[in-house]
Amino acid sequence: MRLHRLDITAFGPFGSTQSVDFDALSGAGLFLLHGPTGAGKTSVLDAVCYALYGSVPGARQGGQGMHLRSDHAPPGTRTEVRLELGVAGRRLEITRQPPWERPKLRGKGMTVDKAQTWLREYDARDAAWKDLSRSHQEIGAEVEQLLGMSREQFCQVVLLPQGDFARFLRADAEARGRLLGRLFDTQRFADVEKRLAERRRATEARVREGDTALLADAHRMQQAAGDAMELPEPEPGDPGLAEAVLQAAAVARGTARERLDIAHCRLAAAESAHAAARHALDEARELARLQSRFAAARERAERLTERAGAHREDRQRMERARKAEAVAPALELREAADREHREATRAEARARSALADVYGGGDAYGDDGAYGDAGASGLAAAARRAAEELGGLDAARRAERRLAELAEERAGLDRQERADEDVLSEADAWLGGWDATRAALQSRLDSAQEAATRAEQLAVQREPMRRRLDAARTRDRLAADLAQARQRTEESRRRALDARAHWLDLKEQRLTGIAAELAAHLTDGEPCAVCGATEHPAPARKTAGHVDRETEDRALAASRRAEEQHTEDERRLGEVREALAAATAEAGDTPTARLAAEADHLEREYARARHDASALHAVQQELRRAEQEREQRLADRQQAAVRAASRLTRRETLEREQALLEAEVEQARGGLGSVAARAAQLERLAARLTEAADAVRAAEAAAQRLKAADARLADAAYRAGFDTPEAAVTALLDPAAHRELQHRLDAWQQEEAAVRAVLAEPGTAAAAQLPPADPAAAERAMAAAERRLREAGSARDAAARCCAELDRLSARAAEAVRRLAPLRAEHDRVARLAALTAGTSADNERRMRLESYVLAARLEQVAAAATVRLQRMSSGRYTLVHSDDRTGRGRSGLGLHVVDAWTGRERDTATLSGGETFFASLALALGLADVVTEEAGGVRLDTLFIDEGFGSLDDQTLDEVLDVLDGLRERDRSVGIVSHVADLRRRIHAQLEVVKSRSGSSLRQRGV
Repeated sequence: MRLHRLDITAFGPFGSTQSVDFDALSGAGLFLLHGPTGAGKTSVLDAVCYALYGSVPGARQGGQGMHLRSDHAPPGTRTEVRLELGVAGRRLEITRQPPWERPKLRGKGMTVDKAQTWLREYDARDAAWKDLSRSHQEIGAEVEQLLGMSREQFCQVVLLPQGDFARFLRADAEARGRLLGRLFDTQRFADVEKRLAERRRATEARVREGDTALLADAHRMQQAAGDAMELPEPEPGDPGLAEAVLQAAAVARGTARERLDIAHCRLAAAESAHAAARHALDEARELARLQSRFAAARERAERLTERAGAHREDRQRMERARKAEAVAPALELREAADREHREATRAEARARSALADVYGGGDAYGDDGAYGDAGASGLAAAARRAAEELGGLDAARRAERRLAELAEERAGLDRQERADEDVLSEADAWLGGWDATRAALQSRLDSAQEAATRAEQLAVQREPMRRRLDAARTRDRLAADLAQARQRTEESRRRALDARAHWLDLKEQRLTGIAAELAAHLTDGEPCAVCGATEHPAPARKTAGHVDRETEDRALAASRRAEEQHTEDERRLGEVREALAAATAEAGDTPTARLAAEADHLEREYARARHDASALHAVQQELRRAEQEREQRLADRQQAAVRAASRLTRRETLEREQALLEAEVEQARGGLGSVAARAAQLERLAARLTEAADAVRAAEAAAQRLKAADARLADAAYRAGFDTPEAAVTALLDPAAHRELQHRLDAWQQEEAAVRAVLAEPGTAAAAQLPPADPAAAERAMAAAERRLREAGSARDAAARCCAELDRLSARAAEAVRRLAPLRAEHDRVARLAALTAGTSADNERRMRLESYVLAARLEQVAAAATVRLQRMSSGRYTLVHSDDRTGRGRSGLGLHVVDAWTGRERDTATLSGGETFFASLALALGLADVVTEEAGGVRLDTLFIDEGFGSLDDQTLDEVLDVLDGLRERDRSVGIVSHVADLRRRIHAQLEVVKSRSGSSLRQRGV
């Protein structure tokens, strides 16, 4: 990482904009940052840190950046820090503006603008800066990724605070560990310690939880076993708890099995007594059942004897019903014929009644005028005559339809006549106003044509006016550009003169010290290029601020670049002048505002003329349509007159045809309202006559079938043995009565057979001869035996449940012990690791925590890197070594000692003097910077700052320290020293001076 340029505005003590050219300061390798106390030297370093990380070191960051603003800055100037740096082969520019409290633009009071951040990158191909981001978070992450360091690491590695490292040398292990932990980010190792401790507590809690569950199972086993088990004495977490619980469970299970065997024996005796009582009860109940069965059979036999007469009557009735079943088919045929005859008689009556309704009882075709007594043949003949008359009405129907068509046609002629009258009236009214309408349209047409002509004239003027207005605006813009171009040309001329003067000064200085430059190439025994001597007893030496050829060449190149820039600015100034002259020639001296007003007026007039002219086509179309409508109305009036003459002729023809048809239809109607009504009457009459003839024939056929059915019924009754058909009908039974009678007969037979069977059973008869049975006594004996059996079973079940519960709980306890075994082993292993990493284990002899162990390795690297420079600064006397010895009762691992080569003794760093402490601290800071840089991924740090401490060194030590710092330049590094020591201003030519004044501090670069 190399700093190139820093711009500070209204930051800290700097009220105005100040710039630092680090490229110029870094040319000499070492540069000095000095100034009075309170001038703002540290603020320059704060600005670098703020530009990179958005915050400043230490407590100066308070107020979220609000206190960074300079009290010397004008109210309208915003605080800003811009840093240009190169890192990882990229050239970046970071601009940050902290929050700013400013007056409100409207109203009174103050408002706060939010902080702003910009990140840009220089594109060498396009030679331009390109924006990358404006997000605080993205820019912060990008900077930390590129540098590989946090803000704390940057402040310790790049802004080396000597006071902190002096305290670091004398600090105890805890304080030294806190600083190293921040720099090397060993929090992950502390997290490992914390994680192991948390796992130890978690596994311990899980072990205690498992032991608690095991004790709970032991309590349940004690509840199940009663006085057969005693609880173990160990508490949750004790090592012997599991074995004690398992032993107590084994004793309880043995006692429970002995009790179960006793309960089994008692249950077997109770079951034998219960079986004997059950057998006695079954015998008593069987005897009582047989005695009750015999008595019931005797009662049923007596009831059958009482109902013997009714049974004989039922059998006789069943025999007569079976004989009457042979007459049933003839009876059903006779009933069907009777129903059919009655239905046919009713249908005949309905047909004769409907026939009478057609003419009110009269008949135009009969001899006596009525159909009440006519037979089937007479009715059929009358139907044929009605159908013949209906066929003769077809011509009358056509005539009647034609009359309707004639009436509709006459109505259409009337409608057409009224429509033609309306057309004539409307045409006369419209044609009466034609002259006025045509004059108005012609006037509008003339106005639109005039507007079109005016629009064409204005269109010719628009383009010259537009060009003149554009030229005027270009003239005004170029006038402003001309002033800027003159200013740039003047500034580039001044820079060219300054650069040339600087080159000439350097050239003069080089010529003055050319002897030293030539002396650098002298070799003993070789002739001098100036005098030719081969001995060189006193060659010239380069003085401070010597200018070599490379520096002169750079100044010459800068002078030529400035001259080329001045030539380019003069060329651009000439181009602007030429363009301004051309624009002035085109636009004249008329002000731009006046030309704009004239152009606007011209545009409005042109728009108005175009709007008026746009109606030309519409007016022409409207006039054309009006003339076409006039022609159409004249034609409509002539056609209406022709249609009126044609209607008169047609009306006379229709009236003659109507008179002839009306006479023919009147004759065919027969006194009714229409021919259709007469036809409908004849159709109904023919239909009724046909229906009546069919009904008469059906009634005659039904009477014949009824007579034949009566004869077959009388013959069937005689053959079945009945005197009359009515007697056979009386003997018949319907299905329900037949089923009921048969059911009674079957029930009698079944009951009689059952009674005989029971009375004939030998066991039942023998039981009836014995004394009455006593089931109640046997049931009481059985109840007592069942009670004793239940008690024995309950005792056996309780003992079995106890054994099963103890087996289940014992198995669960054994399983819990098996599951807890790996958990307990894990707890022991985690507890040992946690104690080892925390430094509390007996195995950790030095009581060194894991984080301290890692930091000790880092400190050993830092001590080795610092020793390289410390030996040069101390002329090989001192060496820094790392010590892991314990101090008192504290922990070891972060000790730091110094080895004195003069005495060969190793002693504490607190014994160093003030100057020795300074260069030891400086060596330690530089070594720490190298180690942290390597830790950050090898990001090269080309710019370092060292703050104070040089005043405690003598001249020789100061030279040695400066030689070490100057050696950093060999690796293309630049080191900035912040110091008040006046001797440093003489030794270091490249200087950045901070000048303090009442209006705020300012920066001044010297020797570059």
